[in-house]
Amino acid sequence: MRTADQIKRKYNELAARKKQLEEAANAGGEASAAGQAAIARLEEQMLLLEWVLNEPVGSYHG
Repeated sequence: MRTADQIKRKYNELAARKKQLEEAANAGGEASAAGQAAIARLEEQMLLLEWVLNEPVGSYHG
């Protein structure tokens, strides 16, 4: 099991990579399909890490 600090570090690493890809796409004009796919994949990974960090509280069945 990962600690919250490890998850936050990974999230920040992914956010930095996403920012680099976005800057590269903006500098080059049009973003390639591969670049857009990589950005979308990073966003999905970041969303999953956010979900882990903000773990739901309570019971599913209420």
